[in-house]
Parts: sequence; structure tokens; C-alpha cells
Amino acid sequence: MTEPTDPAPDAALENIRARADTAERALAALQADTEARLVRAELKAEAVRAGIVDLDGLKLLDLSAARLNDKGEVEGAATLLATLKREKPWLFAPHSSSSTAAPPPAAPAKTKMATEMSDAEYRAARAALLKRR
Repeated sequence: MTEPTDPAPDAALENIRARADTAERALAALQADTEARLVRAELKAEAVRAGIVDLDGLKLLDLSAARLNDKGEVEGAATLLATLKREKPWLFAPHSSSSTAAPPPAAPAKTKMATEMSDAEYRAARAALLKRR
């Protein structure tokens, strides 16, 4: 005697497999998106260290060569930025060979002579002097 097979368990199993495949594809897409965002963030940090003036210049890079290693660091970031700096130097701040100048020494405030003042200034200064006495 043969027992009749119920098609419902096979359909349920197929449904579970289909949902698992969909979830795995979504997870892979999310992981790829997260990795791409991390690569862009690391490249931005490296570009700021390299002296980039405008971060929009990173859009000119071919990010297919940049990959994350096991430590979460971008491999080839320095090479990418060196190439960008060589090809598009205006995106980076120029290196200054001059030294920074020291600020001028503070000079005491020069008092204004009465002959240098306007009539209104003279009256205000005279009133302030008389007020102090």
C-alpha cells in the first residue's frame, strides 16, 4: 500500500528556501553597500590628511581598486590619492615653503593730541578728564 504524499510540505519548503535566498541576496547587497560607504569614509579621511581642498574631488577616483583588508583599512588609498594629486594638483592645498611670521609686538595705545582732534572729540575727551578728577 502506498501512502499519498502531501504537496503542502514541499511547497512550504520551497517557500522557505525562496525567502532564505531573498534574505541572503539582501544581506549581500547591504554588506556591499556598507563596505562601499566605509571605503569612501576612509578615503575622505586620507584625503584630508593629504591636504585636499575640496572633497568633491574624490568623485573623480575609480574606487574599484580600493578594497578593505581584514583590519578594515583601505588598501591602495595612498596610491589612489597620490595619483589624484599628480593628475589634479589644484584639488590639494599647495605646500608652503615660507615660515609663519610672528605677530607684531603689542604697542601701547598712542594718546591723541588735542590739535589732532575734531571739536566733538576734544569736548568728549575734556569731559572724560574732568569727570576723573
